[in-house]
Amino acid sequence: ENDAGTVTQVKPQKKLKRPRLYRVLLHNDDYTTREFVVLVLRHIFHLDEQSAIRVMLHVHNNDVGVAGVFTREVAETKIEKVEAMAREQEFPLRLTMEPEEEEA
Repeated sequence: ENDAGTVTQVKPQKKLKRPRLYRVLLHNDDYTTREFVVLVLRHIFHLDEQSAIRVMLHVHNNDVGVAGVFTREVAETKIEKVEAMAREQEFPLRLTMEPEEEEA
């Protein structure tokens, strides 16, 4: 049936807010090997070899570097995995996370 007299209103769709993103930061130390940092960047952060080396060298030369940008839960999980791997290898590798700047 066709109800020609029926008016339908479309509810305005709520805009979904994107989740806040966090930078996972690697911190340089004097004990963790460069090879281990590259391994972590490749296996946990899924960087290719060249990108992993580039990030590792940046951390080595600047004391800190960004391993990746993720939602809070993903960032926390990656940090936990890396810290567990580092403990197993007896490295003091430290990671932190900080919120990305929000776009205006």
